[in-house]
Amino acid sequence: MISIILPTYNEESNLLKLYECLSHVTEKMIGHDFEFIFVDDCSRDRTPYILQDIAKTDDRVKTIRFARNCGSHAAVAAGLRFCRGDVAIMLAADLQDPPEIIPRLLEEWEKGYKVVWGVRDKREGENFFTLASSRTFYFLMNRLTNVSQPPTGADIFLIDRTVIDAFNNSPEKNTSVYMLIAWLGYTQTYITYVKEARHAGTSKWTTSKRLKLFFDSLISFSYVPLRFMSLMGAISAFLGLLYGLVVFVNALRGNPVAGWASLMIVVLLIGGFQMIMMGMLGEYLWRTYDETRGRPRYVIEKNTLVDSTSNCRQKRLNED
Repeated sequence: MISIILPTYNEESNLLKLYECLSHVTEKMIGHDFEFIFVDDCSRDRTPYILQDIAKTDDRVKTIRFARNCGSHAAVAAGLRFCRGDVAIMLAADLQDPPEIIPRLLEEWEKGYKVVWGVRDKREGENFFTLASSRTFYFLMNRLTNVSQPPTGADIFLIDRTVIDAFNNSPEKNTSVYMLIAWLGYTQTYITYVKEARHAGTSKWTTSKRLKLFFDSLISFSYVPLRFMSLMGAISAFLGLLYGLVVFVNALRGNPVAGWASLMIVVLLIGGFQMIMMGMLGEYLWRTYDETRGRPRYVIEKNTLVDSTSNCRQKRLNED
């Protein structure tokens, strides 16, 4: 079985078209069974009702609905937690990731690769700021962490059941799903595709969400900020020692250093560095505290995968 995981948030204008494309692509793939897992991230529009109507006509369609908005990475994690396939494929529900890429991903998997990435060769309908911030993100992640990713980014992936099980045994909350999968290792390859413009609606990725993903990814997979703090502390101490020697020598010569402005500049610079370093420590400490609280990464309101399995089990018990 092949599980197609589709994180969904306020995509009422795209769902029918997306389901049509998925059905058209998969009906040609004879010999494979599919399940379409729509993970509804607590949508506020008609998304859950449309999914319910689609599920009534196709038993391959399964839905997981969150009780609160938890983010797209949590939605992907939930899909991987409950999917039943021998392999899972993650696609966006906004039709920017074309379902036609599914056969190409499976071809690479059948060659023996455990992880297959869909690497963006080109992005349609995106402004300069979005493209520049994306390139900057992946450039920094490749330089500052021990996880290697394509410089243009990958929004689509296929992972084998072995990788799914390993991922599910890594219960981190504040992290990037993509970087965690890459960090797990296993044999990996990639194919390129053109990321299309949205079929309808607007992107849900705000600047604050992008910044959170950046800090989550950096802190989860890099010790560079901590090393930076140590380095800046050593440099500040060394410069302070040099400045102290200058003051001492000038005092012996009868030319004590004077100047309120210079003193305030030094105090403000050191104070600014200290505040930055405390903020970095705070980011690490908050994530550590968040993990130790043990709160779930997502809260599920409805899960037809579990419900259908429970119903089948109960039916068998009744028959026995």
